Amino acid sequence: MAAKTVIIGGGSGFIGTALSNLLRSCGYDVVIVSRVPGSFRMTWSELEQNGLPKNTAAVVSLAGQNILDMKRRWNSGFEQTVRASRINTTLSLAKAIEKADVKPSVFVSTSGVGYYPPHPSKVYTEYSEGGKGDYFAELCTDWELAAKLPTDVNTRQVIIRSGVVLGRRGGMIAQLYLPFFFGLGGPVGSGQQYLPWIHLHDIARLFLYAIEKENVEGVLNGVSPDLITSKQFARAFGGSLWRPALIPLPEFACNILLGSERARMLTEGQKVIPQRTLELGFEYNYPDIRSACQEFSPLIYTDDLRGDNIER
Repeated sequence: MAAKTVIIGGGSGFIGTALSNLLRSCGYDVVIVSRVPGSFRMTWSELEQNGLPKNTAAVVSLAGQNILDMKRRWNSGFEQTVRASRINTTLSLAKAIEKADVKPSVFVSTSGVGYYPPHPSKVYTEYSEGGKGDYFAELCTDWELAAKLPTDVNTRQVIIRSGVVLGRRGGMIAQLYLPFFFGLGGPVGSGQQYLPWIHLHDIARLFLYAIEKENVEGVLNGVSPDLITSKQFARAFGGSLWRPALIPLPEFACNILLGSERARMLTEGQKVIPQRTLELGFEYNYPDIRSACQEFSPLIYTDDLRGDNIER
């Protein structure tokens, strides 16, 4: 019997790499849709022209320009790039599913906890209202709408609203590792704002869980159940490196580096819990920030490039 194929739109980043390796270790064939052709890849133009490959069992949307890329100035042009990189690619995957003669069983699309407005104390679950009030909330709303399939398409749909993904190979930890290693790390701004987070292995496992569990549908918050502040994160990460973490990054510095609107992602926060994710039976390998930091803190790090290192 031919292996089931999972199509990952924009799976070239560190989350896509972890998910691809995990899927392959579980016996799936994986095809990445990207701008760059290559082995086990197809371009977005090829997807539009040829449609989904045969035996496609699941489609995952991970595409999106890195919002916190400090090499890019936050302006109207970059805002449009961020929107297009998420919405247009998700629309392309949704249209490919609609046109497929044999529909995939599930379409798992990505969104973000930016759907929920920043607030110092309000608790958000998957049942909470949001999706309006600022650029990021409205972006997430349009992103999720782009993934919506017509009711007559018999494909199960899951949306994972991801928090900050913590893993050694990329994202925030890749940027913070050296400053923290040399004892120059600390909280952002006041440090009192909440940081919705999830370990890289757990977000990869959550995507796999959404693909394989037929009872899973609708919105899932892709965050850890451990509610922490920026100060608590800094203390845990510094402690795992046996370093102090007392030097804060002032809010004004964030505003200069990132622009005030983008900096809000770090200087303000949301208290997000994964209520439905837990209700549907997902179990975290790294449910607390201390165990997560212990995993990605070793100086010589040799994990997560192989999917068989990620425990299901």
